Amino acid sequence: MNVVPFVFDMLAYSAIFVLVVLGLGVIASMMGIFNFAHGELVLLGAYTVYAFQLNGWPTWMGMCAAPFTVALVGFVLERIAIQRFYNSPISAMLGTYAIGLALRESVRALLAGRFYSVDAPFSGSFAIGDVLVSKWRTVVILVTAIVMVLCYLLLTRTRIGLKVRAALENPALARASGISTNRVYAGTFAFGSALAGLAGGLMVPIYAMSADMGVPFLIKGFLAVMLGGMGSFEGSLAGAALVGATSSALPWAIKPVVADVLVFVIAIIIVKFRPEGLLSTLRRKSK
Repeated sequence: MNVVPFVFDMLAYSAIFVLVVLGLGVIASMMGIFNFAHGELVLLGAYTVYAFQLNGWPTWMGMCAAPFTVALVGFVLERIAIQRFYNSPISAMLGTYAIGLALRESVRALLAGRFYSVDAPFSGSFAIGDVLVSKWRTVVILVTAIVMVLCYLLLTRTRIGLKVRAALENPALARASGISTNRVYAGTFAFGSALAGLAGGLMVPIYAMSADMGVPFLIKGFLAVMLGGMGSFEGSLAGAALVGATSSALPWAIKPVVADVLVFVIAIIIVKFRPEGLLSTLRRKSK
């Protein structure tokens, strides 16, 4: 087996997965809830690209529009429904699951239950020595790396990031300092949704378009956030890298079903010995 295509496939899957987990982790850390509609936000990003192709527009335009479209959907959902669940994590899980189910079945009706393919803006391969490597997978890896750096700079080097961290660490003190935590929460949810939309837009040329395409990413994303620890940008990256790498690498050696089970077993062992997460910095807070 040539190792170069294997490495690029693993990196491309892990890159998409990182974007999903970053969005999910930001929302979980800020609001203290898990957004069980996050997989459907990934689906909406993919569907945006598909809709652009269906109407004869370039797919790269759809990929640029996907994060903004999904961010708008996320903002509306947060203002209308999700903000009501902040004080009740169980209700939040049930509520976001119901929202996700409604979104998924709506897209399923639009797709008539079928699978569709979307063309990548950059098709074909380039050579590394005697090995051909997918151009689009390379673009996905590079875009994700750029987004990761920009997210880190946004959260650690800007005034907006300071407000986000303040609202995360101590919401009461942040409100006393004049920070509108409601606006910060709405903006954070929209930002996490945008990352999910971008992930969906980037992945749809690689994976077949279907109404259920976001579900596996939600389940493993939830696992990655728990592994990395809520409240930490680096923790989300660590969890995503671990789950993404093992999920993409193991099927090359063993059956995919067995690989999925093994990923969960590894995660359970890690959580058993480090329940706070790999790099957790979360502090208890009251809203």
